[in-house]
Amino acid sequence: MQAQIPLPMNSPITAAPQVSAADKIDLRQSADPRGILADRVRQLYSQMPMAIISTLVVSALAAYELREGRYPEIVWFWGGLVVLLSIARAFLYWGYRKSKDRIAEAGQWLRWLGISALAAGATWGFAGAVFFPSHADEQQVFLAFLLSMLVAGGIPVYAVSWVIYAIYAAGALFPFTYVLAAFGNKLFAEVALFVPVFYLINVSIAYRLNRVFDSGYRLQHAYGKLTEDYTALNQRLEQQLVELEQARRQVEASGRKLALFSERSPIAVFEFAPEGRVLTVNPAAETLFGFSSREMVGRPGTETLFPGEVTGEFNERWRNLIQSREAVFGLRLTNTRRDGAEIICEWNLTPLINPENRVISVIVQGRDITQQLEAERMKQEFTSTLSHELRTPLTSIIGSLQLINSGVMGEIDKDTLELTAIAERNGQRLLDLINDILDAEKIESSKLNLFLEDLDLGELVNESLALNRGFADRFKVRLATAGELLQVGVSADRKRLLQVMTNLLSNAAKFSPQGAVVEVTIENVDGSNVRVSVHDCGPGIPEGFRDRIFGRFAQADMSYTRQKGGTGLGLSICKRLIEMMGGRIGFSAREGGGTIFWFELPKQA
Repeated sequence: MQAQIPLPMNSPITAAPQVSAADKIDLRQSADPRGILADRVRQLYSQMPMAIISTLVVSALAAYELREGRYPEIVWFWGGLVVLLSIARAFLYWGYRKSKDRIAEAGQWLRWLGISALAAGATWGFAGAVFFPSHADEQQVFLAFLLSMLVAGGIPVYAVSWVIYAIYAAGALFPFTYVLAAFGNKLFAEVALFVPVFYLINVSIAYRLNRVFDSGYRLQHAYGKLTEDYTALNQRLEQQLVELEQARRQVEASGRKLALFSERSPIAVFEFAPEGRVLTVNPAAETLFGFSSREMVGRPGTETLFPGEVTGEFNERWRNLIQSREAVFGLRLTNTRRDGAEIICEWNLTPLINPENRVISVIVQGRDITQQLEAERMKQEFTSTLSHELRTPLTSIIGSLQLINSGVMGEIDKDTLELTAIAERNGQRLLDLINDILDAEKIESSKLNLFLEDLDLGELVNESLALNRGFADRFKVRLATAGELLQVGVSADRKRLLQVMTNLLSNAAKFSPQGAVVEVTIENVDGSNVRVSVHDCGPGIPEGFRDRIFGRFAQADMSYTRQKGGTGLGLSICKRLIEMMGGRIGFSAREGGGTIFWFELPKQA
C-alpha cells in the first residue's frame, strides 16, 4: 500500500529502491470493496430522514399552490401518493437501521434505495406531467422552478451514488419534458430541448462528487487498516516510504519542505541532512523523546537522539549508509529520553537520492520496542519454565502412573485404578499441551530446525498408521488405507512429518463415531506435488469456524473438544510444519458426512 505524500517541487530526487515494482500497490486499491459499498449505503441512508421531511414539506407547499386548479381531486391523489411513498421510505430507513449485517447486505439495501429514489422522482415527474399543462402561468412557473429545485437539491442527497441520482432525476424530469414537447406551445417545446442538457449537467456534477466520495472512502478504509496491529502497521509504513521514493522521481525539489507523514502517524519520523543535521520532525517523535521540534531541528541528531555510548555505532552506520546509499533496517539502539529514561528503539534509515546519485536527505523512522522486548523475555522465561520446571517432573509422574496402572507395582482396587487412569490421561493431555506450546514457540521464534531427508511417503504413512492404531482402538475406530498406497519420494523431516500424520489421524479417530473407518489416501496432484488425505466420519467443521481452524488455540466447541481431548494448537503447528517443508495444508467436506484433511508436498525431482 502506498500513501500520497506532498513532496518538494523544485529538484527531481529519488529514493534508493528497496522493493520491486510489483510490490508497489496503490493505497486506494487495497481498500475493501465491501466496506466501501457499505459506507456508501450508510451515507445514502443517513440522508433519508431529511429527504423524507423535505419531500413532505415541499409537497405540502406544492399541493397548497395547486389546490385551486381544474383537477383538485388529482392534487389530493398525488398528495396521498407522496405521503404513502414517504411512509414506505421511512419503513425502508427503519429496516436498514435495524439490519444486523449492513456490510453483507449492502448491495440489497442499495437496490431498495434505488427503487425508492426512482419512485420519488417518478412521483414528482407525475406532478409535472399532470399539473403543468392545466394551470395558470404562475403555477406553471412554480412547477418548473419546483422540479428544477428538487432535481438540483437531489445532488447532495444521492451524490454518493450517481447512478441512483440519475434514476431519481430521470423519473422527475422526463415525464415533464415529454409534456413540454408534446402538449406545450412553441416556447415550451424549445424549453424541452434544454431539459436533457440540464439533466446531463446535474448527472455530471453528481458523477464528479461521486468520484470524490469514492476516493475519500477508499482512502478512509485503506488508512484504517494501518492501525490493525503492529506488524501490519510496520509493513504499510515501509510501503509508504516506497511511495515516497517513487514520487520523488517525478517531482522537482526546491525550497519546499518534504511533508513526511500525517499528524496521526504513531511512528517517530525524522528527515536528516547528509551530515546528520535534523531537518524535520513529526509529532510522534516529539512525544517519544520528550524534545520539541524546535529543540531538535537544525541540530545534529547525536546531541539529542543518539548521545553517549550509541553515538559511535550510529555514526558508523550513518557513514556506511551515505557511502553505499543502501537503506538500513532493524537497527536497535538504546536511546535516552529527555527525562533520562532509557528506551530501546528500532530504527530504519532510508536515503533519498537525486538523479546525480547523491544523497540529499535520509528518512529515519523509529519505534519504541522496550515493551516488546520485555514481553519476548517473559515469553522465553515462560517457555523455559515449561521445558524444565514442568515437563520433566510431569514426565516422571506419567511414567509412575503408567507403572501403577500396568500392575507392575501390585494389584490395586478398581476404584483406585479408575482414578489413576484418569490422572494418567489428564497428565498426558497436560504434557501434550506443554509440548505443543513449546513447538509453537520454536516455530514462531524461528528456532525450530528441520532435518530434511529423502523419504518414501507411502512407507511413512504406513508407519504412522501402525503407531496410531492403539490410540484409535481406544475410540473403537479403525485406521486403514483406501487401497494400496502410492509410493512416491519427498524431501521432508521424518519426525515432524510423523507428528503431522499423528495429529491428523488422532483428530480423525477422536471425532469419528464408534465402528467408523478412517481412511488414508495418497495421490498425485500434478506433475510436481503429491497429496496425503485423511478421511474421517465426524460431524464436520462448522461454517463459522472454517476460516480459523488452523489458528492457534482454535476450537469449534470448547466443551465438546475438551471431552475428546486436544490443545487447540495441533492444526496450527501442522500448518507451519508443512509450510516449512515447502507444502500446504487444507480440508474439505466429505460427501456423505465427515471431513477430509489433506496436505501436499513437492515430489522429489
